[in-house]
Amino acid sequence: MNTNYTAVIKQEGAWWIGWIQEVPGVNCQEASREGLLDTLRVTLREALEFNRLDALRAAGGEYEEMEIAV
Repeated sequence: MNTNYTAVIKQEGAWWIGWIQEVPGVNCQEASREGLLDTLRVTLREALEFNRLDALRAAGGEYEEMEIAV
């Protein structure tokens, strides 16, 4: 499944900074625009995986996983 997210990026002085609009806490800073986009992708993947594992731990024993669209 390929899901798209929105990166909000800007250059501030010598640094590029950015956030993922849909996922609080995913923000990064890099010296180049390309480096920032790469780091945002990695950080977003890690955050989504962490949130997924956290949700499964919270569910405990028996649970059902379902995809939903918004």
